[in-house]
Amino acid sequence: MNKRSIATVSLSGALDEKLRAIASAGFDAVEIFENDLLSFGASPREVARLCKDLNLEICAFQPFRDFEGMPEPQRARNFARAERKFDLMQELGTNLLLICSNVSPASLGGIDRAADDFRELGDRAAKRSLRVGYEALAWGRHVNDYRDAWEIVRRADHPAIGVILDSFHALAPGFPTRAMASIPGDKIFLVQLADAPKLELDILSWSRHFRSFPGQGDLPVGEFMQAIAATGYAGPLSLEIFNDQFRAGSAAQTATDGLRSLILLQDQLAAKWPKLADKQLAPNAKTSGTGFVEFAVNETKASELAGLLSQLGFRKTGKHRSKAVERWSQGKVELVINCETDGFAHSHYVTHGPGVCAIALDVDDSSRAMARAEALKARTFYQPVGPGELEIPAIHGVGGSLLYFLDQAGKNWDTDFEEVASNAGADQLLAVDHIAQSMPYDEMLSWLLFYTGILDLTRLPQMEIADPRGLVQSQAIINGDQSLRFVLNGSSANRTLPARFISEFFGSGVQHVAFSCRDIFATVAAMRERGAEFLEIPDNYYDDIEAKYDLAPEVMAQLRENQILYDREGDGEFFQVYTHIFDERFFFEIVERRDYQGFGAANAAIRLGAQAREVRPASMPRI
Repeated sequence: MNKRSIATVSLSGALDEKLRAIASAGFDAVEIFENDLLSFGASPREVARLCKDLNLEICAFQPFRDFEGMPEPQRARNFARAERKFDLMQELGTNLLLICSNVSPASLGGIDRAADDFRELGDRAAKRSLRVGYEALAWGRHVNDYRDAWEIVRRADHPAIGVILDSFHALAPGFPTRAMASIPGDKIFLVQLADAPKLELDILSWSRHFRSFPGQGDLPVGEFMQAIAATGYAGPLSLEIFNDQFRAGSAAQTATDGLRSLILLQDQLAAKWPKLADKQLAPNAKTSGTGFVEFAVNETKASELAGLLSQLGFRKTGKHRSKAVERWSQGKVELVINCETDGFAHSHYVTHGPGVCAIALDVDDSSRAMARAEALKARTFYQPVGPGELEIPAIHGVGGSLLYFLDQAGKNWDTDFEEVASNAGADQLLAVDHIAQSMPYDEMLSWLLFYTGILDLTRLPQMEIADPRGLVQSQAIINGDQSLRFVLNGSSANRTLPARFISEFFGSGVQHVAFSCRDIFATVAAMRERGAEFLEIPDNYYDDIEAKYDLAPEVMAQLRENQILYDREGDGEFFQVYTHIFDERFFFEIVERRDYQGFGAANAAIRLGAQAREVRPASMPRI
């Protein structure tokens, strides 16, 4: 199996912090970025000892810039610089120097001139048993294509000179990858991997600020890796990520995400190229919806939440045999209210206040789901259960909440709950439509990789939504039959509603749960009869809807009267209504879909504006 590596430039912190995070995540090797070493207060030999203690191989030192094709006296100076770098490398204990293609205005260009320079450098490196790898930067002055870099290496014809292939520099400019297959594997000295979202930016800015781990962006990194595998390359696969969020975030989390991305990438290709992975991951368990959503509250809030659920048509169907926990049901929706004064739910309540502490997912094989999650470095959760209680496997999810894997075959509520008789009428809510989680913007890529790697979820295009106090990025992920949908919301603005939620909730978490129904007008009418109240939507919105769509007058009247929002995609229609925010923490949404696949993005700004008015501080005037 190819060793897994990451460049220190990908993480935040001082060099020793980065190295410890990289080792803790489980990487085999590391690329030392020059600036990390220069700004560190220890010698190269001490860094080498630290890496040895951490069981990390230093697979490369980088970068060496503006080397090939320079006129004199710069050319002679470059060779003198290289000799000094060779001294440093020997102290570090690494044998590979990365040289990126020249960007200096003084460079002369010419493939043969560059080949001559590398041939001479190869002689110098070989005397010290060192190697030099040449990488084409996508913005190089004369060499910006890996095919030209390979031609220079081929003409240099020196055993100490090889090519370095970087997925970003090949894929971002749109270069074909098939030519890589003709490069001998032993002449590829290092493979670097990075993904990136599709952006309309100059390639240098795109590279320096928006790279991401494989699977987090839009580049065909798998196609790149197939071409690499065809060469027989057996060296390290190294992540080189320039990303402002990563360099400001947790080094430990970034390193874990990086390793997770490599494991997933190698697993995707392992069936055809078994040497890429030591073993294949357990296949994704098939999800089939939400088993239950658990709320952690205190005794007072439990009563208030139960009242709200009653207004929405839920009925109390179970009382835990030994704990202060209730089950509330409607259609396929199962909600749990937990006001225990001990255990995980209580700890979650103490930290975050009232809110969702756990989500259970219906899966076809919980053991397989857990095996895959553990292989992808998810944190498992174990809590003692009482005699005869259902033990459900779980991992830690967003904001420290839990994600349970619930086998359909083992979904037996009678194990934990005594049945409570109910005289409720017919159910109007059908199922959990989607669950929206708010988080800091710089966590979104991490949780996107978490969900799509562990579960059978795919991502939809990311949306940008206008909150009255800033922009919100919204990323939906869904399973194949759309029985499970998550929406991840993040904002870098500190006054948006998601940001306020994070502040009030002391961290990331579930901001709202949406329920589906067959007839939203009948459903909302019944809820109003039971005392439910909903978010107030301005008349201006309905005037616009009336002008935009040819809706029947009676439909428009019902929309206005019931504060229901409307959207249309092609022939598909979407209706949605929101409860008021519960204890400034979370709220519920009721939706009706008529051949509609989205989430009402066109209405998001209207909803956010209405909620902003409700949570306006008392000192601020209302207009």
